[in-house]
Amino acid sequence: MDYSKVLSKSALKIPPSGIRKFFDIAAEMKDCISLGVGEPDFITPQPFGAAGIKSIADGKTQYTSNSGLKELRCAISCYLHDSIDVDYEPETEVLVTVGASEAIDLALRALLNPGDEVLVPSPSYVSYAPCVELTGGVAVAIDTKAENMFKLTPEELTEKITPRTKALILPYPNNPTGAIMEKEYLEKIAPVILKHNLIVVSDEIYSELTYGEEPHCSIASLPDMWERTVVINGFSKAFAMTGWRVGYVAAPSDILAIMRKIHQYAIMCAPTAGQYAALEALEHSFRNDFAEVKEMRRQYNERRIYLVNRLNDMGLKCFEPRGAFYAFPSVKSTGMDGEHFAEKLLFNKKVAVVPGSAFGASGKDFIRISYAYSVEAICKALDKIEEFLEEIK
Repeated sequence: MDYSKVLSKSALKIPPSGIRKFFDIAAEMKDCISLGVGEPDFITPQPFGAAGIKSIADGKTQYTSNSGLKELRCAISCYLHDSIDVDYEPETEVLVTVGASEAIDLALRALLNPGDEVLVPSPSYVSYAPCVELTGGVAVAIDTKAENMFKLTPEELTEKITPRTKALILPYPNNPTGAIMEKEYLEKIAPVILKHNLIVVSDEIYSELTYGEEPHCSIASLPDMWERTVVINGFSKAFAMTGWRVGYVAAPSDILAIMRKIHQYAIMCAPTAGQYAALEALEHSFRNDFAEVKEMRRQYNERRIYLVNRLNDMGLKCFEPRGAFYAFPSVKSTGMDGEHFAEKLLFNKKVAVVPGSAFGASGKDFIRISYAYSVEAICKALDKIEEFLEEIK
């Protein structure tokens, strides 16, 4: 049977994830050191996990409301008020999802009609463009630049807007670059968004993982932006809860109602035990001044500083990432692009990193290195990278 005639043309034309290629090889390679996975190396803090386990022991294994546990939605609303100074009504403006990934998909399916264009800063998370294309939309890349610290500028945004542009994905703090958009930079792009009547899908999954004195700022908190912003976040990264699969979206009720409708038919609800664990993650954190999150962030920061200094010292130019847990050094000085560098490093030194091209064409001269690993693993991997650089001189 010729399956190409029965399978979705949209799905067929989407290339496989550029991240998976290197992970699959590394998984089969003995003694390989991987710095490629974008996942906390910390286990879920004990109080959070215990709450999930207790919910199962107590027999709370049924479906929850489609929107998620009411107590969790109320806690999320309080958290957003405290963390980004934006208010959302728990009943009609907050939806609990299966990770932030489902929230991204729901937002795009709720907003887009065939042919609508969505602006996607590049480099950025691998799922944005495919999710746009699976709705029948058109993903339009906006190439950001290292010399601008990979921030989105109003000039870059304006240049890509057409009469068919409907939405902008705002992926900050950014995966893979570690870039952030401080309030002063968000204020520069907001007038462009308002002028062209765009909707913003703001992926803030790394909002708790920013480094420096200035806290994360959500574009939803700026004047006139709340009504046109879909805020996406979750528990995977900052709370070390990737496997629990709990995210959430906060948006104006008219947008959220359509997202909830799609969620009802496609998913039903997020995992019940995960929701109870997430509820405890917030309630425990409120009671204890986010002690566990702050400690994980402190350790990430130490690794970040060490990693970036080592990379620059060995000649791989790397701007200072101010968010998430990734560094994005340029390998252009080696005469190789990121794809060739990552491949040779993997086979010659058994160190796995991700080529920047996996996150968009503008990342072709870069590699992504995650510092969500132990200091020991990072040190060993960097020693091997340094050896590799000496050998290819």
